[in-house]
Amino acid sequence: MFYAIVGQDVPDSLDQRLSARPAHLDRLHAMQQAGRLLLAGPFPAIDSNDPGPAGFSGSLIVAEFDSLADAQTWADADPYVAAGVYATVSVKPFKKVFPA
Repeated sequence: MFYAIVGQDVPDSLDQRLSARPAHLDRLHAMQQAGRLLLAGPFPAIDSNDPGPAGFSGSLIVAEFDSLADAQTWADADPYVAAGVYATVSVKPFKKVFPA
């Protein structure tokens, strides 16, 4: 089943985000190579694909896991959590409808 993982950044998280980004992306690349990643990306803090110093307000990952508990465990181990980028992380089951 797919699960949506939504991380909400702490204020002024850009420096922590940039520092932890390589490790964060490594985990996503591994999930993509395993065929389990549906989509992933950050929420720009402003209406721009490149928000510059405004940074990001959080991230969305939609990926396949065996259970909600497995998805939560994976989310809890995210380098952005360890680096203090995320203030909160929610994990919810996700039903993909479109595109079919």
